[in-house]
Amino acid sequence: MEYRDIRIQELNLELFQDFNRRQVVNDCWRRDHGEWTIKPDPFIDDWSAEDYCFLINCLKNTIQTGGFVYGAFHNGKLKGFVSVEGTPFGSRGQYLDLSSLHVSEDLRRTGIGRVLFIAAKDFAKAMGAEKLYLSAHSAVETQAFYHSMGCTEAEEYDKAHTDKEPFDCQMECRV
Repeated sequence: MEYRDIRIQELNLELFQDFNRRQVVNDCWRRDHGEWTIKPDPFIDDWSAEDYCFLINCLKNTIQTGGFVYGAFHNGKLKGFVSVEGTPFGSRGQYLDLSSLHVSEDLRRTGIGRVLFIAAKDFAKAMGAEKLYLSAHSAVETQAFYHSMGCTEAEEYDKAHTDKEPFDCQMECRV
């Protein structure tokens, strides 16, 4: 596995041709009367060509605004990526936004996500942030990963994130 920065000129549909976002979700964490509980909510999360185009534009913007886009490549093919936005936020400017972390379905549970997450923490620390902020998918498996990486519920919820994805879990991780 090769891990490296992804350059802006690489960001196109061809880069993602061997990347499979598909995730079969059965159970999710949901906030119910102030308490977190696991509830059945089966669906398949996948991206369309339009979703990939939107993602590519977002990742280009991340790079152009001083953020971090880093990838995992297996035999020259993208199999995982992480992005961290470069603009601090929060009441003390303590957060940097972990805006994406995805591993291709065919290589999940191989340690790629851990390496990418640690790279994101290292970037945030180098930028002077106290914590990464993440609006994380509520799937039980996704939440188990983030908890294993030391993430906890965010002390401050960011309204832009909660408005965009009301079922996500708002989390933070010290860097």
